[in-house]
Amino acid sequence: MFEDLTGLAAVVGFFSIPLAGLSFYTLYRFRKIRSEERMAALARGVNVSMEPDLSEVARSRRSGILLVSGAIGYMATFALIARVAPDAWVAASFGIIPLAVGAGCFVDSAMVRRDMGGA
Repeated sequence: MFEDLTGLAAVVGFFSIPLAGLSFYTLYRFRKIRSEERMAALARGVNVSMEPDLSEVARSRRSGILLVSGAIGYMATFALIARVAPDAWVAASFGIIPLAVGAGCFVDSAMVRRDMGGA
């Protein structure tokens, strides 16, 4: 059963490692450019807000949405594969982990909103 997974792991590793590196580099460049823009604005005397773009509620909600939708997609993919290979249900069950973390992010978002006094 596991002899077929070697090729899959190699292909996934081959494509995901450079993609992850590119993602981190892009994030680094975005933050560096943003910092340079703020420094230039401060040098010109412009008042720059140092507050984050998204509130804590919005960040938790966005994380929850991404994790839950990713978990549903992951579980649906392996559910479709399980029509051919019944052992894939084991892999599909691991989708419960990001699903639970995403649900926790939604709960966190609701609790922060309640603590802030918002509706």
